[in-house]
Amino acid sequence: MDTKFDFGETDAANNTVYIRSVETSTLPHEIREQIPGVEILYAMCDADGERLALVRDRSQAFMLARQNELTPVSVH
Repeated sequence: MDTKFDFGETDAANNTVYIRSVETSTLPHEIREQIPGVEILYAMCDADGERLALVRDRSQAFMLARQNELTPVSVH
């Protein structure tokens, strides 16, 4: 069973999202007004660093990614 199998080209780079914490103090004023008292949110970002979503909980960010058939990766 050491036969190599060609899976073809994968589009893994386009399916990966990066989850990282974001201090709300760095966000625009319009967003901070909507989340009083919250100091940290979690951002889902694409490979280019574009923010796709902000969520309140880290586990929710991972769940949201998987629900959208994306592969979440934690960024520290």
